[in-house]
Amino acid sequence: QVQLVESGGGLVQPGGSLRLSCAASGSIFSIYDMDWYRQAPGKEREFVARVTSGGRTDYADSVKGRFAISRDNAKNTAYLQMGSLTPEDTDVYRCKFLVKTTTTDRALEVWGQGTLVTVSP
Repeated sequence: QVQLVESGGGLVQPGGSLRLSCAASGSIFSIYDMDWYRQAPGKEREFVARVTSGGRTDYADSVKGRFAISRDNAKNTAYLQMGSLTPEDTDVYRCKFLVKTTTTDRALEVWGQGTLVTVSP
């Protein structure tokens, strides 16, 4: 019913910046929370950032001051602006939206497939 597609990942040098996008499509009535997570090989999934429907943001301590999450409701899209990147930021980044579809009153969690961010000289 709803699909999320991430884009913007790739190779970036330490200290550089990258902007990720997550676009939703399908039978969308409204989107509540828009979240970003990341997971590196051998590590557990880590919460990165959240922006609510009201525009409130929340960040993991490890990215505060470096990352910024935003949303464009007209495009059903979330963004993650990443700066001052370090090799420790190398991960597969996945978005997760809390979505109400046009066919149900339930709020559903929908995950994207992920986009790889590699920070290396």
